[in-house]
Amino acid sequence: MRGMGIGHGPGGSEFMKSFDWKIIKRLFSYLRSYRLLVLVAMLALTVSTVVELAAPVVLQRTIDRHITGRYLRLDTSLTVEDAGVRDLYGAEKGIVPGRGSSLYLSEDIVSAIPANKKESLIASGALSETGWLLLFPESFPDIERERGITLLRQKAPDVRAEGDFYAITENDYSLFSADEKLLLRSRDRLGIVHNAWLYLVLLAASLIFSFLQNYFMTAMGQNVMRDLRLQLLRHLMKQSLSYLQKTPVGSLVSRLTSDVDTINELFSTVAISLIKDISMMAGVIVTLYFLNGRLALITLCTLPPVIVFTLYFRVKAREAYRLVRANVSSVNAFLSEHISGMEVVQMFGREQASREEFDRRNEELYRASLKELYVIAPFRASIDFLTTVSTGVILYFGAGMFMELSVSLGVLIAFISLIRMFYHPVMDISEKFTIIQSAMAGGERIFSILDTKNEIPDEGDENPASVAGALEFRNVDFSYVPEEKVLKGLSFSVQPGETIAVVGYTGAGKTTIANLLTRFWDIQGGEILVDGKDIRTLPLADLRSIIQPVQQDVFLFSGTIEENITLGAPVPREKVVEAARMVNAHQFIKKLPDGYDSMLQERGSNLSTGQKQLISFARVIAQDPRILILDEATANVDTETEQLIQKALKVLLEGRTSLVIAHRLSTIRNSDRILVLSQGRLVEFGSHDELIEQKGLYYNLYRLQYSGTV
Repeated sequence: MRGMGIGHGPGGSEFMKSFDWKIIKRLFSYLRSYRLLVLVAMLALTVSTVVELAAPVVLQRTIDRHITGRYLRLDTSLTVEDAGVRDLYGAEKGIVPGRGSSLYLSEDIVSAIPANKKESLIASGALSETGWLLLFPESFPDIERERGITLLRQKAPDVRAEGDFYAITENDYSLFSADEKLLLRSRDRLGIVHNAWLYLVLLAASLIFSFLQNYFMTAMGQNVMRDLRLQLLRHLMKQSLSYLQKTPVGSLVSRLTSDVDTINELFSTVAISLIKDISMMAGVIVTLYFLNGRLALITLCTLPPVIVFTLYFRVKAREAYRLVRANVSSVNAFLSEHISGMEVVQMFGREQASREEFDRRNEELYRASLKELYVIAPFRASIDFLTTVSTGVILYFGAGMFMELSVSLGVLIAFISLIRMFYHPVMDISEKFTIIQSAMAGGERIFSILDTKNEIPDEGDENPASVAGALEFRNVDFSYVPEEKVLKGLSFSVQPGETIAVVGYTGAGKTTIANLLTRFWDIQGGEILVDGKDIRTLPLADLRSIIQPVQQDVFLFSGTIEENITLGAPVPREKVVEAARMVNAHQFIKKLPDGYDSMLQERGSNLSTGQKQLISFARVIAQDPRILILDEATANVDTETEQLIQKALKVLLEGRTSLVIAHRLSTIRNSDRILVLSQGRLVEFGSHDELIEQKGLYYNLYRLQYSGTV
């Protein structure tokens, strides 16, 4: 048992490949059918990103222009810099015209003036160092305005009107009581309320557009996941039995489920989030420069370590995540195989050995998961540390710049908020990188299946409208393993409506004939003909509707009895019941609680072996094939059930070409002819009595079975 599973099978070494953009490109090719969803999601992403970046700016404007509300006065009669100031910093509410040649500049506008120019303006007396508060514009409510102006004249008679508002120095403002200050700052209080509502609108818009972004990307991911699973299943259904038998079922199930789920996560939660994270980081940098270029440059100097840590993390994480995926697949394959074969495990007392093997694989998965943790945990801690360092750098240098009027309080607070907004995407990208690597590994595994072309060619274009049922093997050679032929120049023919039995020792090639007739495998030499036409010239679907086998190992699906008989074909209930009657299955079916609607458990475990065999007979009759293959069809049936089947077979085989492959020679005595195979060759041919008289291989088989002697 050791060595089985995807970790040691095909594709295991492929997981150690370097990051492959071809995989990403191929995965994103599945989005072509959903361009509209992608477009809407991208639009929602753009709006939500802009809205989120606008929130700190609104906060900054609220602090600088309403909470602190501090303005500096620029006397343009003493400087020629007014036009330059207006051109560079012409924010509507950041520069307020005063009386005569005066301009009032908010602190964030002043902080954006180059240091040398600002020093020149202060030295010339053009720019005041005293802070001013702007009160009661003409647009303000009349009652509040009149009350405020009256109060100003009483306690600060020197205050003057500046255009449509009043300006008061911070020193004069300190003369008023707390209640009076509230009245004087009514304009700023209304501004705070206005900006608070604006902030709430931005939050609501962010919520709505983030929801739309997630909704459309999730819908797109679900569509892609559906398409991938359908494509994988269609592809697997076309593969030859040689491929399907060599590949562990658990591995295939893992690729159709968990691997496809990682692709869904890539599209629904990662792709758009990754774009948003990158756009958010770029937007933060642009916004930082917009608010204050000098402090932005200082802040960005703390970011190179982020790049170093991220690149290092990417290299280590790739190996860890791929190792986890490989071990998950190995565990899934082992569980699928051993749960399905638990009867054999218990029958031969292999519980302890199976536990030890599972413990080994589970331990490998545990160690791979720990390796993943060892990569993720230090990275997250490093990002948290760098976030704190960047915040400290902003506070340290920002405090000094605040003292020299190079940055306003609102800008400083906005910087702290924005830098946290920058590092959040970095952390998010690191977490999304887990899914990206899982999707990369899953994509490699999925495409390794899709790129495997081990199909039976289906290029036939003959129209089998009317099939008489003649069969012929002409010098057929076949081998499952190169250089080990199972059939060697086999030739025989079967006339329409004839029943031919095929017998021989184990390994003679009896079941191989059934597999070749239905093209589960393709021959390496010779021809197989139906009504004189090479079966390779017939479409596979048509060929398998003409020739159908009844196998010894009956496979029933979870579902109703009727569904297991029709297998999805449009067969009416009347025909289903008729087919069941013909094989004497109707008697036990009608005794079940729900009759033909009774649910079968996995592999029909709630039915006896004989009952399952009868349902498989009814299944073939309902499909009404022209050529029938009975491959050990009665080998696992008790004597009483066999008698029922033999009666039904007389009706079933009437008018059909039939090949009966059996070890129980009593079931084939009435065949028209018997083919005796030995080591892939036809050694005897004739009726039962003729072959007995020859006293050859068939005679020996017959005596061995009935007398125990040769």
